[in-house]
Amino acid sequence: MSNRPSIGGQAVIEGVMMRNDEKYATAVRTQDKKIVLDKREYKSFTKRFGILNLPVVRGGVIFLESMVMGMKILTFSADFFEVEGEEEEPSKFDRFLEAKFGDKMNDIVIGIAVVLAMFLSIGLFFLLPALISQLLGPILPEGSRWMNLIDGLIRIIILLIYIITISKMKDIQRVFEYHGAEHKTINCYESGDDITVENVLKHSRFHKRCGTNFIFIVVAVSIIILTIIGQESFWMRIGVRLLTLPLIAGVSYELLKIFGKYDNGFVSVFTAPGMALQRITTSEPDAEQAEIAITSFLAVLNEDEWEVTVHETAED
Repeated sequence: MSNRPSIGGQAVIEGVMMRNDEKYATAVRTQDKKIVLDKREYKSFTKRFGILNLPVVRGGVIFLESMVMGMKILTFSADFFEVEGEEEEPSKFDRFLEAKFGDKMNDIVIGIAVVLAMFLSIGLFFLLPALISQLLGPILPEGSRWMNLIDGLIRIIILLIYIITISKMKDIQRVFEYHGAEHKTINCYESGDDITVENVLKHSRFHKRCGTNFIFIVVAVSIIILTIIGQESFWMRIGVRLLTLPLIAGVSYELLKIFGKYDNGFVSVFTAPGMALQRITTSEPDAEQAEIAITSFLAVLNEDEWEVTVHETAED
């Protein structure tokens, strides 16, 4: 891989966000075929406070920051695609939040959404497998490690079912195409090619630093750590899962960085499951989607004034 600065990204509704260590940019193609570009300066807490940048510790911090940023850019992109028809009247709860928090209302809503997303993820991928494996306990061989191993296998099955299910949704299929455009653009950059639509489309839609790989690494690391610890009591197992979440996220992040840095047969074995999942979570983009990814990508390399801009696109 090239020694150029690392850039990552995320696909959103009809758009792509790209980021480096100092800023991020989100490009969205609106319904009237214009490109709206939102560019922001950003400094991670891991860069502000040295203790948070320690190996393993930084993984949990960056994971939380990514969730918050993800919610913000999803909200930004969704604002351009309101349902046709009369504008909905704000609910009493919406009016209460606006009166109470004013300009900070959007941040409050995003914070609530992040908390709810975390609870849903923990419930779906940690608590539900623990409950199912506990119910299967009487028919499993003796020993808590068997129960925790089955717990991990159930977690993998739930993850696969979840990814396959959402991949059938039309809107998500479009997001997966932009996900492919994001990867192709980053691969083009890291290969040293000029960042053009033609060059981007030639590159692979798979990437080892992808969030899909991170999710699978989290599942794999959790299986290893929780199986080693081993607890038979249901509530002790739940407690251990909650307490070890920062450790699991931290170790997984460090592994993702290592896997993204090296390219050899040993690394390929460990990244193979996550790369295989990307066959579902990414799709081949078209030229317009590649243009969006390129727009946001180039924005994080420039030193332009930081504001929302609108670009007219050429007619077909």
